[in-house]
Amino acid sequence: MSPARRLFTALLVLLLAGCSTLSVRERREAADLALAARSTEVGCREGVDCAVASPLLALGHAAVAASTPEAPRHEVVLLDRGQDSLLARLHLIRAARESIDLQMFIFDKDDSGVLVLEELLAAARRGVKVRVLLDQLYGLPDPNLQASLAGHHANFELRLYNPTFDEAKTQKLQYAAGILCCFMKFNQRMHTKLVLVDGVAGITGGRNIQDRYFDWAEGYNYRDRDILVMGPVAKAMAENFDAFWSYERSRPAEELKDVAERLHRHQGVPPSWLFDPERPPPPPRVTAMRDEAGDGAAVMARMEPLRLAVGRVDFYADLPEKHEGELRAEEDASQAMHDLVQSTQGELVIQTPYLVLSREARKVFRGLQKRADKPAVWVSTNSLAATDAFPVYAMSHKYKRLYLRELGFRIFEYKPYPTDAPINVAATGVLGEERAAHLPMFGSGSSGSSSGPVPLKRAGIRVGLHAKSLVVDGRIGVVGSHNFDPRSDNLNTESMVVVHDAEFAGALLASIRRDMTPENAWLIAPQEKPPVLSGLNYSLGKISEKLPIFDIWPFPYATSYQLRPGCNPIPPGQPGFYDCYEDVGAFPEVDLPLKTVYTRILTAFGAGLVPIL
Repeated sequence: MSPARRLFTALLVLLLAGCSTLSVRERREAADLALAARSTEVGCREGVDCAVASPLLALGHAAVAASTPEAPRHEVVLLDRGQDSLLARLHLIRAARESIDLQMFIFDKDDSGVLVLEELLAAARRGVKVRVLLDQLYGLPDPNLQASLAGHHANFELRLYNPTFDEAKTQKLQYAAGILCCFMKFNQRMHTKLVLVDGVAGITGGRNIQDRYFDWAEGYNYRDRDILVMGPVAKAMAENFDAFWSYERSRPAEELKDVAERLHRHQGVPPSWLFDPERPPPPPRVTAMRDEAGDGAAVMARMEPLRLAVGRVDFYADLPEKHEGELRAEEDASQAMHDLVQSTQGELVIQTPYLVLSREARKVFRGLQKRADKPAVWVSTNSLAATDAFPVYAMSHKYKRLYLRELGFRIFEYKPYPTDAPINVAATGVLGEERAAHLPMFGSGSSGSSSGPVPLKRAGIRVGLHAKSLVVDGRIGVVGSHNFDPRSDNLNTESMVVVHDAEFAGALLASIRRDMTPENAWLIAPQEKPPVLSGLNYSLGKISEKLPIFDIWPFPYATSYQLRPGCNPIPPGQPGFYDCYEDVGAFPEVDLPLKTVYTRILTAFGAGLVPIL
């Protein structure tokens, strides 16, 4: 960094740090005000917010009791549908008797977020110890709300991980300053997701607390996946949560500058919209979801078809020491992921929203390709039309030749409007089946900014892939938060559940295969070779791909294919492939000129960005 840039950064940091008007003593007093305001009353309203009977929690306690170190017993539920996942979370919170630990990357103030938050507070008021740990960048970034929560109840604690500039909310100018002054620390985020109840039942996976993860968003929803696991592995989840909770980067909300200012200004807890008795009633879908979450038998009926009794289950999760560069190999979730991939003998199936591999991951996959009996590697990921992360897709596009030819991947890119997907977007109600055509849509009128989905040629409620899963040889199934990308390897903390059970692996495999069918995904394969100069085109494309910054060759190695009606799927390279598959272009459904897409790729995103995408 140049001296001038260092000076500018230092001045900017000092300016932002000086925004607080409170002295150290006043901040301590503000924290004391929050502690003093916390209610200690414990009780519940019968039939409204008392703990409910839960067959799910009963299964967890029974599995723990029946387990031995040599013969563990677990119950698992694969949560493909967003509303099942929200229902399971809410029900377990409603059923908690002792403790709730919630760890989350994104926690929004939309319908699902408020619903979960209100249930957490109700649990605290009836005597449950509730601890909420959120990544600071996107975890309820509202200082006034956090001040109200900090003083609500003695059984409810809120902490923020790695707060930028010691504040609950990061302003736009602070984002810029964070990148300039302390790039690594600013990008070290707690991407782990966990809801753990009574130390016996935990939910983890790809979903954050936000409407688009539960099929409730109006324009863009995620196709995601979680796993509910009940049994002794919950102890490992609790130990990992405790490690984060007590770590120095996890700060009580009332200690942050902007939260303390609210507490000091009001000499106690400030009023908040969350506790306003005049707040408008919730929409019908929220009421319906809340009512169903309180019915243990109904919830069990929803979960029973998805439930499996299994034996060995492992939980791998990074510790916060990852952000200090102090993890041993056995403590690193990425290392566990690489070990699982290397253990593959016949077939590996991966689902990730972001197909950008770290150097370490490339080495692992190259090792698989060097074997005499190469395992098949199937990859389900996003198309440009489905993703909400254009820069990441740009890098994935750059390396398609590498992935297909050198690493042997069979790639399927998810469509923005899948025909057969476990997505249930409803305008009203929680279990409705209609597609709510009157809702605002992403279509050709969308802005198409690089920070969100690009505009498409037709309107509709768009779906983007967000699930992170792995199946090894049809015998091991993995569900977690790890994206198999450099950010997950090097910057974020991640976690995953590994189930050593063929029946579970088969169910997970069927779920991923469903997302790879021609109705739901385009097959990515090499373009048909031109009659002349095909070797020259390939060689120049390979040279361009290896440029350190941009890939300037305008003729891509691969394109997207759609299976023609009446044909059966054929692997690329087999006779008849190009007769049965229609070339639909590199970026099907995208309502941008081809030149515009390539201009964005060439001018905006270079290989140097790979480690942080």
